[in-house]
Amino acid sequence: MKKRILCNVLVFLLFFFIGALGFSQSIFTNSITGANPSASNPYTTGQVVNSNITVTGIGRGSGITEENTNDRYSASSWAQLGINSNDYFEFTITPNTNYKIDFTSFEFTLQSSAITGPTSYVVRSSLDAFTSNLIGSLSLISLGGTNTSTVDLSSVTYQNITAPITFRIYAWGGTLGLGILSVNSFTFNGTVSRLSTTWIAGSWTSGIPTIGIDAIIADDYNTSVGGAQGSFSAHSLTVNNGETLTVANNTFIEVENDVVVDGGTIAVETHGAFVQNGTGGSEGIFSIINSGNAYVNKTTKPYSDYGLHYVYWGTPVKNANITTVFPTPDGNRRYEFNASAFLDQHTVGTTNGIPDDIDDDANDWVIVSGTMTPGHGYAVTASAPPPTPFPFPYIDNAQFSGEFNTGDINVTVYRNDDETNDSNWNLLGNPYPSAISTDEFFAVNGYNSSTNPTGAIANIIYLWTHNSEASQANPGNEGYNFSQDDYAMINLSGSNSAAISGGDMPNDYIPSGQGFFVEMSDDVTPTGGADPIFSATVTFNNDMRRADGTSNSQFFKNSVKKSNKRIDKQRLWVNLTSDNGVFNQILIAYVDGATNQDDGVSYDARRINNGNASILYSIIEGSDKKFAIQGKAASSLNEEETIALGFKTNIDVPTLYTMSLADIQGDFLSGSPVYLKDNLLNKVHDLSVSDYTFTSEVGEFNERFVIGFSNSTLSTDTALTEAGSLKIVALDSDYVQFSTSNDLQIKSVAIYDLLGRALYNFKGSNSSETYKLSNLKSPVFLAKVELSNGAVISKKAVKK
Repeated sequence: MKKRILCNVLVFLLFFFIGALGFSQSIFTNSITGANPSASNPYTTGQVVNSNITVTGIGRGSGITEENTNDRYSASSWAQLGINSNDYFEFTITPNTNYKIDFTSFEFTLQSSAITGPTSYVVRSSLDAFTSNLIGSLSLISLGGTNTSTVDLSSVTYQNITAPITFRIYAWGGTLGLGILSVNSFTFNGTVSRLSTTWIAGSWTSGIPTIGIDAIIADDYNTSVGGAQGSFSAHSLTVNNGETLTVANNTFIEVENDVVVDGGTIAVETHGAFVQNGTGGSEGIFSIINSGNAYVNKTTKPYSDYGLHYVYWGTPVKNANITTVFPTPDGNRRYEFNASAFLDQHTVGTTNGIPDDIDDDANDWVIVSGTMTPGHGYAVTASAPPPTPFPFPYIDNAQFSGEFNTGDINVTVYRNDDETNDSNWNLLGNPYPSAISTDEFFAVNGYNSSTNPTGAIANIIYLWTHNSEASQANPGNEGYNFSQDDYAMINLSGSNSAAISGGDMPNDYIPSGQGFFVEMSDDVTPTGGADPIFSATVTFNNDMRRADGTSNSQFFKNSVKKSNKRIDKQRLWVNLTSDNGVFNQILIAYVDGATNQDDGVSYDARRINNGNASILYSIIEGSDKKFAIQGKAASSLNEEETIALGFKTNIDVPTLYTMSLADIQGDFLSGSPVYLKDNLLNKVHDLSVSDYTFTSEVGEFNERFVIGFSNSTLSTDTALTEAGSLKIVALDSDYVQFSTSNDLQIKSVAIYDLLGRALYNFKGSNSSETYKLSNLKSPVFLAKVELSNGAVISKKAVKK
């Protein structure tokens, strides 16, 4: 180890001296031509300056006076007996931020007037407040002629200059202030280079790098250590021969420009992020030379059974071979999605003309081999067999080796206009070794008729969470099919979770290597294809990438955490669960751009449902869709706001359902109670305090549940007043009489048992109605009575 450090130090020192001496060039020069340059103080015309420094030009002190001469910068009134602190020519040079200057010399030509001088000069600098003469700068001036001088600036003192520095030429010996001294030309030589810092022997040579400073890895570096050996940003990055840079989980490396793996290794772990910035041709390059290596490790969510497991992937590196990355998938199942072949005109097994999000002729998934295309998505089964002795849970691994993708990546998406009411599915994949922001992805690619009419896709993303096994009970065109309920969704309103365990609530980012579905917009004008198969282009770029420790933390991760992103949005998530395994989640978001109507999938995402047992959804007036995500106008959120929920179940055995708040974001929602009203039982419950448990019969219920933010808004006071006017009297022989006053008529009476199962539905038209309830197994029952004024009253009663 000591030998390697010594070698690296010697290489570093050799590089330093070569940089300081071997590549010297002019960084600031002016041949000074034209009529009366001295009229300007300072004079800048004609100067040639390195692009990474700023200069003041040539100026003069207050003790001397300009002289009108041509092709030289001249002054008189020089001191006669020694240096006067105000008699000088000066030059100030400032390196740009994150740059340094290594000077080598200062060359200049002086011209003095005959007889009257001045006769002597020195050169001094601001580094010591102009007190010392620079080496070789004390000189005599040949009167009436020119003197060309070179001041040696190669000493350590004038290397690594990162702040403004001023040089002055002091002169004296003029006769009675009449002598004229001129600078005919001047040149500062040296090099201007970006600051750098090298990791070696456990520390940075010039401090932890920043986005404007080059970083060199000359010793093994692992961001998991933290402190000085943690996440960092740099302008460029070089990993030297034999050294390894490891980007650990929940850490990042961000590079503004080029990355060179010069015989070393860069390793990025599953939840680590490696980011290069710049788009549209301004991005840096990623190169591997001298047998270097770079790879990204990805691990799946834990599997807890022997079932067939699929994962959607994208490649974060160039030229990855899918067979090499996934050598032993179960059944050699490696697929890509042929979007141009997808056609969904009918429900599977029928010709009913009703799309069901399933390809009619089952030719959309295609077995694939060879090189993976960056930006495309792939579906691959887990390794077969699982590791022996079959421990559960187990995870699957994939390693992508090669140059990391960076810059703009374009992908063609398709739609089949033989059917215009289907979803134009396309499978894409995050092409970078870092997470990308869905907000930025939508901003570039999401269609909007006014703000982004060239956007290729609808503003929604579907993430496959694979939370349930393939089943014969799921609809599809195979013997065993996966549930479409296993897709989590992200749109401009936010995201929802697809499962209570084993699947995440997406955090508004797409992890590295993650595949995902999008829909080509029906509204965008195609840029390619021919009727009926049309195409457009989706673009990934570096602006979408995120360099932090959390954005890339969700690749099939097995826990759900509250998100601290998008706090400017008012959002709440409601879960539906049951004691026999039901899970649904809905999102209600109050966001700019949304309305209270159906805004399409950009803000309002329908629930993808293929016959699951129970679902919770929100309801938009005027639409018959069941929504998993509903965006609402931000201006509509106040204490009087209400949200209509729908509930549907096919479970015909006694079941306890529970509604709960999964998460809340935004100042208003975080500071307000969230009430749930159960219109069937005439109850108002504070979900902010506790969950709500209920029972239900089989059926679809679109008027039972309402969410509000004020108890008074959902108040049952009116209903209670009217409930007092409703009388339920048990008569003989299983008859029960329902009667009301206040000139109200009974429109209908529904009878439920205490488990919420509907037993009777009666119609009425009078203020008093009598019905026979002979099939009640228990004498206690619930009656839901609708009156002629629209009031619905629920009461518990007992029959004889």
